[in-house]
Amino acid sequence: MRFDLTPYRRSTIGFDRLFDMIEANARGASENYPPFNLERIADDRYRITLAIAGFSRDEIEITAQQNLLLVAGKKDDKAEGPSFLHVGIANRSFERRFELADFVFVEDARLNDGLLVIDLVREVPEAMKPKKIAVRTGAPLAAVENKPATDEAQAA
Repeated sequence: MRFDLTPYRRSTIGFDRLFDMIEANARGASENYPPFNLERIADDRYRITLAIAGFSRDEIEITAQQNLLLVAGKKDDKAEGPSFLHVGIANRSFERRFELADFVFVEDARLNDGLLVIDLVREVPEAMKPKKIAVRTGAPLAAVENKPATDEAQAA
């Protein structure tokens, strides 16, 4: 199925990255190795679990940059090992990319029993968080400053 997002691109501003992601995902099937789970742990906490049996900590590289998390596993294909009659456990190099929303950061990454668990947290800066504005009574400040002094102000 092909999506034509051109009408939306003409009438929106700042959604280019989202449209690019949708078009890239619609273009072709992505690699399915290694398998992974995505979880929402809490409102602002997420977890990615990748099944990477056979990889050691030294063979895994996690790179976080703005809006992108790259997880790569590097296996030395030339290493001599046992002579297998059947290989059913995937043990090849991989690269998995995850697009991250703004203000989502990697909090922790751990490898245990063949599972790589990456914990993510969304930390919105205080300046970006909604603020409650107190509603007061009386004339607006600009109107008060431009009015001639009243009897009460002169008496003070």
